[in-house]
Formats: sequence, structure tokens, C-alpha cells
Amino acid sequence: MPYWSRLIRFVATDDKVYRGEPIIAADQDLGKLIEAGEKVQVKEITGDDIFSDSCKVTDNVLEIKTLLGPLTPEDVPLVRCVGLNYMKHIKEGGRTPPPYPSIFYKPNTSVADHGEPIPIPKIAQENQCDYEGELCVVIGKDAKDVPESEALGYVAGYVSGNDVSARTWQRDPKFAGGVPQWCFSKSFDKYAPLGPALVSPKVVPDPGVLDLQTRVNGEVRQDTNTSDLLFNVPKIIAFITQGTTIKKGTVIMTGTPSGVAMGMKEPKYLKDGDKVEVTIEKIGTVSNKMKFL
Repeated sequence: MPYWSRLIRFVATDDKVYRGEPIIAADQDLGKLIEAGEKVQVKEITGDDIFSDSCKVTDNVLEIKTLLGPLTPEDVPLVRCVGLNYMKHIKEGGRTPPPYPSIFYKPNTSVADHGEPIPIPKIAQENQCDYEGELCVVIGKDAKDVPESEALGYVAGYVSGNDVSARTWQRDPKFAGGVPQWCFSKSFDKYAPLGPALVSPKVVPDPGVLDLQTRVNGEVRQDTNTSDLLFNVPKIIAFITQGTTIKKGTVIMTGTPSGVAMGMKEPKYLKDGDKVEVTIEKIGTVSNKMKFL
């Protein structure tokens, strides 16, 4: 288990990029503190491998100038995603619960920082840009054929994420064909913003009891608890590691709850400049604005 409790990546007041442990209370939301313009101090973290005990929290105190995401694309070999994994979301889509987790992938180029504008390409703009607030799991060591009973021992931490999606390219037969096209429609650059911190299992011992809320321009769109997951975190890890090596640093997006724009009678798809905030209990808020190119 990592030495740190909350790992962040940030630009300090000396304009250099660091990793660190924010000096905040357990019940404080780092993303909201930064959004409010609060000054937040951080203990620098040193070490080349953020997932090992060689990564140490030092007594060198710095101040955040700009909060980034806790992981760079280079830290993440692949983003593995679970579709149709909240019972209420399955119902709003008129779908039948799958017998096993439905898996798709995003490349590491989809990883984006907290606060970073999300570039929406022209082909993914009109009446289709959607949000999906998700609990994300980061694997801390290579994993293969992991028993469900041991799965949480492979988790380095948890982070809030947004599985940005282009619904036309995902589901419209004129674009996606006869079968939903999940990978292409969700894999544009920066379509997986993560933040505000990578939170250790020491802080989140049970990922199955966390409140999750997604807001668009302040309006609550998704509001649920991870107890509504069809397949919980241990089941997901055990399933995807069957015969497959999941590399250290892999991010698993565990699925989104009900309340996405696509599920509304009159869909409220994202527009240029819209701000999406995903808040998860004990983890914090990741916030990003959409930027139509």
C-alpha cells in the first residue's frame, strides 16, 4: 500500500510541477477548495514510483498555484472501462443487465487534468456530447488471475473521473453501425479527466458505499451511491484479470449511474463552455469545462 494518503500533482508558486500530499482535513474537498480560491499547502512527495514504498512524503511544504490531475498519460498504460454497471442507469437506457461486466477501452491519450478544458472535436459536438461521472480505480501492481477475495489488495487508490462520450458515434446506426461503438465514441483526446487526487485505500477502505454526484453548470444531473453498482470493484478486477495482465497504473472506470443526458426525455447534451463537476465522497471533485474546437 502506498505511503501517501492523498497524492496530487500540481504547479507550485515557483512554477515547477510537483507531486505531493495536500495538507487538508479528512472531510475537505480539495477540488472545491481550489475552485473557491483557497490557498492550499502541500507536503512534497519524492520518489520515481508513486505506487511503491519508495515514494515518500517529505517535510518540504509548497503551495498550490495550479492543481493538475494526479496522473499523467505516461503513468497510465490503458484506461479500462465498464459499461452498463449501475442498475438505475441500465433501466433508464431500456437495457437488460449484462451477465458479466461489459468492457471497453480508452487510450492513455484520453487522460486529462483537473481543470483542463476538454477539447470536443467537430465530429463530436452537435447534440451528442455527454458526461458520465464515475468512480475510478487505479491498479498499483501488475495483476493477473486475481481472486475476488484478493482484488482490493491490488488497488493503489481511487479518483473521480468523467467518461466524456459522443453519443452519435456510440449508438446512431448511421454512424456506429448495428452494434454500439463504445471505444471510438469515448476515446478522443482528453476524454477521461481525472482528479482532484489519487486517494489511498487507507482513506477509502470500502469503495462500495460512496456517494457520487455530477453537476453541469451547477445543476445536479447524477446523484447516487456506489452501492447501486451491478458489479462491484472486486468483481470487476477479478473478471478483467482472467488470463490478462493488467499493468500497474491502469485506470478502471467502473461505470456511470443514471442521469446522463442521453437518458433524458429531452436530452440536455453538453455545449461549448459547459462546466462538469464530478464529486465522490472521500475523494473530492474533478471539474472541467467543455471546449468545442
